[in-house]
Amino acid sequence: MAEAALRIAIVGAESTGKTALAQALADRIGTLTGLRCTWVGEHLRAWCDARGRTPRQDEQAGIAAQQQVLIDAAAAGHDVVVCDTTPLMTAVYSERIFGDRSLQPAAVALQRPYPLTLLTALDIAWQADGQRDGPHVRVPVDSIIRRLLIDNALPWALVAGQGEARLASALDAVTPLLRRHTGSTGGLFTRLAHRDAAQPTWQWSCDTCDSPECEHRLLRMRMDSN
Repeated sequence: MAEAALRIAIVGAESTGKTALAQALADRIGTLTGLRCTWVGEHLRAWCDARGRTPRQDEQAGIAAQQQVLIDAAAAGHDVVVCDTTPLMTAVYSERIFGDRSLQPAAVALQRPYPLTLLTALDIAWQADGQRDGPHVRVPVDSIIRRLLIDNALPWALVAGQGEARLASALDAVTPLLRRHTGSTGGLFTRLAHRDAAQPTWQWSCDTCDSPECEHRLLRMRMDSN
């Protein structure tokens, strides 16, 4: 029986580079490992483009369901699937825009099998694209995402940095998850070993900081304990 595809979720507030990161991460993982890797785009964007408007509250559940259909279809034919949002983000915006938390239990249940969710940090400049609400919504949306991830004990890591550094941050987080698919050899693991060797020993400082290194350390500790 074929091993199930590894699914990596990318979530975050608007204009935090989710789509660019999903594409780049899928491409880099495929290049470095030889695995069949793809990415799944955000269904909401296609939905809005097709209709020329944003969805009503009663349309949110259908959008979340179709996002999951696209992810499942991609997973059926690949080893690794990088998801540019999941139904969790639909649930987040349902709360933010409509004050509706009814989609959250189902979204959390769908998110729970993901071994890792990457949260894109608010450290890149907001850019208008015709669909985005504005930079003022990023902090409230980020807060809802963090609450759902933390309150439901979902494994996650913060991805920060500009350009190539942002991709490197994501690679550092996902590399340990790829070992069961590729073994312990390959350029991806060599790169991570060199990175770790070049850094000073990490000293734990607090329980709530936003440092990606801090959160990546927690992820490695959880994996080592399994």
